[in-house]
Formats: sequence, C-alpha cells, structure tokens
Amino acid sequence: MWLETHHPELKADSAATEAAYKMGNQVGEVAKQIYAPDGNATEIDAQRDGYPVALAQSDELLATPDRVLFEPGLKCESLIAFADVMLPRDQNGKAGWDMVEVKSSTSVKDYHREDVAVYLGGGNYQGLLKETDLTEESLSLQDEVAEWVAEALRVADLPDEPDIATGPHCTDPFECGFCTYCNRDIPQPQYPLSWLPRLHKKKREQMEAEGVSELIDVPDSNLNALQQRVKHCTLNNEVFHDREGAIAALPLDSDSSLFLDFETAMLAVPIWAGTRPYQQVPFQYSLHRLESDSSITHLSFLDLSGNNPSQALAEALIKDCGTEGPIYVYNAGFERGVIRRLAEEFPEFSVALLAIADRLVDLLPVTRNHYYHPDQKGSWSIKAVLPTVAPDLAYAELEGVADGSQAMEAFAEAVDSFTTAERKAQIHQQLEDYCRLDTLAMVRLWKYLKGDATD
Repeated sequence: MWLETHHPELKADSAATEAAYKMGNQVGEVAKQIYAPDGNATEIDAQRDGYPVALAQSDELLATPDRVLFEPGLKCESLIAFADVMLPRDQNGKAGWDMVEVKSSTSVKDYHREDVAVYLGGGNYQGLLKETDLTEESLSLQDEVAEWVAEALRVADLPDEPDIATGPHCTDPFECGFCTYCNRDIPQPQYPLSWLPRLHKKKREQMEAEGVSELIDVPDSNLNALQQRVKHCTLNNEVFHDREGAIAALPLDSDSSLFLDFETAMLAVPIWAGTRPYQQVPFQYSLHRLESDSSITHLSFLDLSGNNPSQALAEALIKDCGTEGPIYVYNAGFERGVIRRLAEEFPEFSVALLAIADRLVDLLPVTRNHYYHPDQKGSWSIKAVLPTVAPDLAYAELEGVADGSQAMEAFAEAVDSFTTAERKAQIHQQLEDYCRLDTLAMVRLWKYLKGDATD
C-alpha cells in the first residue's frame, strides 16, 4: 500500500500478471458490446483526462440515470472507486443504478464454479457474462471495509516506508509487483528449499520458520527418496543417470519413433462458434520422426488463419502419426487430454485419435526417475533438462516465443484482424521454431537416456 502510493515506479509486474491484465481488458471490451449494444453509453477515461475531470464528468452523468456508463468514478472523503459498468434502472418508479464488476473468470469463488455460455458466433456475445448478485454480501461487509480503509489510510500517510518482511502474503491472493524490490537486500540461499521437488507448502513454511533455508541443513529423514537425490546431487555436484533403468522403462526399439508436442490457445473471449471461454484449443503441433537408421524427419501443423484450427489439426495429426510406433511426449496428461477432447469434438475421427492417444509414451516420469543434473535446480521441465543433455540447443536463443504462455499470446496476436501480414509471418516463424525445439529436445533426451548422446 505504501509503495503503491509513494513509489509506484518500483512496481514490476510479472509476465503472468501482464497477461491477466490483457485478458481482463478483452473481457471488458466484450462487456461494452453486451451492456450497450445500441451504443447508448458513455465511457469515462480517467487515464486520459485525469481524476478531477473524470470525477466531475461522472458526477454529472450519475445524476441522471438515462444511459449506460463505463468506468465512472465515485468519490467519498479520501476514497475514489471506479465501476466497470453502471446500468440505469427503474425500481418501483424510482430511478437508480446497478453497479456491475466485470471479471475474466469462470466463477465468483473457487468453491462455487459457474457454467459459462458457449459462444454462438457472429460477434454476438450475449450470454457470455453470467451475472451474480452480490449486493447483500457486499452490504454485510460495510463494517469490515471501514476497518480496511482506516488501516490503508494510516499506512499511506506514514512518512517512511514500513518495515514488513516478505512472505506468503506477497502472493495471496495475487502476486505483488513489488516483490523484487522488497527482496533486494535479503541474502538468497545458495541451494534454496524451493529446489526440493514436491515439497509441501506447509512443510517448507515450517522449515523456514525454524530457520532452515539451505538444502544442506535439511535432515535426510525429512525428505523422500527423490528429494534426497536432488539434495545429494546438488551438494556434491554429481549427475545421476540410471541408464539401465531408463532403458527398461522405455518401449523396445521399433522401426520408427515419433516425438509430439502441442501448443494450445485459451482465449478469455472465444472467437469461434461452439467454444467456451478459456477452452483449450490446439492450433499447432510439432512431430519429429526418428527412423531405425537414425534419420530424422520433421512434420508440423500451424494454423494462423483465424479459423477454428481443431478439425484441420485433427486430420493432419492422424495422417502424420500413422498407425505404428511409440509416440513420445513430455507430460502425457496434457497431450492425451488434447487428443481425447478432439475425439469427443469430432466423433468421425475418434477411433483414429484414441488409437494415437493409446500410443503415447511419457518421457517425463522416465526422466524424473532415472536422471538428474544439479543445473536442473529441482525442476524436470523440458527447458530445465535440455541444457544438461544437449547444451547446443537453447530456448534462450529463440526470438519472440520461448515458452507456452508466449506461444498463446503470439497466437492471439496473429489471429487478430489488426495484425499485419508481415507481423503474422514473423509470428508464424517464431512459433514454428519454438514448437520444433520442444520435440527435437525430446529426441535428444531420449537418445541421452539410452546412453547415446550423439546427434
């Protein structure tokens, strides 16, 4: 609160937070179509005009409930609030307003999920937003809110920055943009507890409360076998590679082996008829085929046309995967889920698609159980493992798209009608390069696990 008031320039939001802001803005634009389809609305822009002008304009418009208002401001003593939407209403002959807060979420609370509408197409988003009346719940919090406000004002008025240690509150319910600043002078452990895989949050907090922050200080008796392996390899700078175990866990060699990776879009505002908000829609795959003679071919699919890519992707996948040979993936739950959803969506392809799903072999558990390098820092993500087995391949050298989140954002930009052909071509190449590296990484990892580190 104090930093937001006195030093907002120190805030550094994460990429995930920025992406969430972008999604919220997209939903806000749809809200304007839904609540004012006839255009009888006024939008107040405090960022452009400044608070005094925006508040004066809001006061004037709120005095007469005759049109929809977007982002009007309300001032009470030292507080200012901006409503997403104000809807004029007439209740029992008395004019008034309904205040609407728009959220890019599928639920009001984590434990109370609401169904969301399927987009019917044609630019008609009526029904996309589901309204929940929180009037009584809001009114019941008046006394509590008064306490929040009093404490916030007290903090904001402090002459000096308060001395508050960072902790779990810095990410609950959202990540604070000032974390980097607040941690600037805190000595960081050489081998932090965060490197221990699958360490329960409460167990970690208990260790930290007892003053334990380094792996070397954690008794082996408090760790499972995998955590002990990470600790041992890290402290002794040793590589663990159970080649025989890895070979035994992999299928027998076949005439050809395939390596598959999908990229999917999860749009807050659906753009294809029949899809839902945040529905996982595959738009790209990379497929490397490794023959018994060690020759490698690469096949791929990428649709940036703006049309729903699902059916074309399903047909291409069936053709490219054929009917024989193991199909290696990294974290099979994701790829299997994508394929099964395609089988449900396109019953005419279900037999072939489910047959592909049955051929999937997950390299992640094989790697986790039989390989670890200290440079992984407790992670078995493909991006953490790849530099340790194939240092000549590097995600850091990719331009524009270097992870799944960036791939989603790039896809959304590419299919936007305002994106130029030149920019779309650039995104197309960046996505191809990124997805191709994911499957090539699996080829190299598969060879390494078997004891063949050559190309």
